[in-house]
Amino acid sequence: MMRPPLSPRRTAARNTSADPHVLPALLDARRTYRAGPAAVAERQRARLADLIAFTRTRSPFYRQLYAGLPERIEDPSLLPVTTKRELMARFDEIVTDHRVTRQAVEAFVADSTLIGQPFLNANTVATTSGTTGIRGMFLIDQQALVVATAMAGRMLASWLRPRDVFRIVAGRGRTAMVSATGGHFASVAAAARLRNTRRGARTVRLFSVQTPLTQLVAELNSFRPALLAPYASTAVLLASEQQAGRLHINPVLVTLSAEGLAPDERRRIADAFGATVGNSYAATECPFLSFSCRQGWLHVNSDWAILEPVDADHRPVPPGRQSHTVLLTNLANRVQPILRYDLGDSVLTRSDPCACGNPLPAIQVQGRAADVLTLPDAHGSPVTITPLTLSALLDRIPGVELAQIAQTAPTALSVRLRPAAGADREQVWRSLATEIDRLLRAHGLDVALHLDGAPPQPTGGGKYRLVQPLRSTEVTES
Repeated sequence: MMRPPLSPRRTAARNTSADPHVLPALLDARRTYRAGPAAVAERQRARLADLIAFTRTRSPFYRQLYAGLPERIEDPSLLPVTTKRELMARFDEIVTDHRVTRQAVEAFVADSTLIGQPFLNANTVATTSGTTGIRGMFLIDQQALVVATAMAGRMLASWLRPRDVFRIVAGRGRTAMVSATGGHFASVAAAARLRNTRRGARTVRLFSVQTPLTQLVAELNSFRPALLAPYASTAVLLASEQQAGRLHINPVLVTLSAEGLAPDERRRIADAFGATVGNSYAATECPFLSFSCRQGWLHVNSDWAILEPVDADHRPVPPGRQSHTVLLTNLANRVQPILRYDLGDSVLTRSDPCACGNPLPAIQVQGRAADVLTLPDAHGSPVTITPLTLSALLDRIPGVELAQIAQTAPTALSVRLRPAAGADREQVWRSLATEIDRLLRAHGLDVALHLDGAPPQPTGGGKYRLVQPLRSTEVTES
């Protein structure tokens, strides 16, 4: 007999206790790191074999997909490639907990009051529209959260000096996270988990990336964070405000995420705040993927994640050559296994050991540099809007499957829209135009919006750029 579906409220429960497995994970991460590349590779092989054995037992999808493969697999190249479209279409067959269903997760994410609360007591739910045109719903289980904490410890240990730690303690650990809000995004869920602890409720604050810049500056000045965690493009804006004297905060560490950043911009952020600047490349599917070093490379936590640079036919690309895409395997998450998953980003792997001394594989990401819109206000002063500010807004509008926003003139935007199946295109467009206009006016902008009759267009790599700013030549010609 089929059980009735669980209600969103029944699937949610607050869990504020510390996980006893964090300390062993931290110690293992430290030992493995210090033992060098051979120890990292050994951990990776053993964890891959264990994860595959588990998924074959618990996931009908993977059991079928891996039929005929060897009983024990330590080499990821033996596995078929998976995609977001496939994982979302066969959601109920992929998850390894029979209580988890797509219907239950969709009901959960439809309730904004449950953002950051555990799903079925142990799982964090994160959604993303991504750039492939398929909305993703991902569950992060308790083991993956423990590993994420351990990898954060590894990352901070590489970035901070003893005197930095002292300054953070002196600043009472106040942490400002500037993120997209209003949805079940990974960063929002992470902030909620931190705030659900006794100390975090006092020291962690989430600021919305949609907040007009002048208001955001005032709020940060009042909060005085010791740790600042914005998206990379937002950090660029805040650095300019700091240099102009309107923002006056003194964070010890600025941790960037979500987007690529030019080296000169990273140096400018560090100089503006007098702070250490760290960067990470991650994904909702694997939030603990990598962290930056002082040489400007990103080091993959390859004892818990596998990243395979490949060409368009999913064949391996050697170090030193840019890949077409990259295949991700998350070795920690078992409730919704991510195995040889086409992430869609282009990376370059370093062919020699990194000069920083980090034994983990070093990469540079070629496909995550973000564009920002620059629009003039009524006085002609430039106002910048980041892509994540817009993507967070789009995610809240019913009926939007995919949209692209192109700047066609200094004060004009054109929107290409793909409505969700069954949605009324004109109604979706009216809602979309209303929300974009409200956002822009909150930033002091008066911009003409136009609906383009063409559908969203992918780049050569198959990804969809949400924002297409006006080229500098076009600005001059205007």
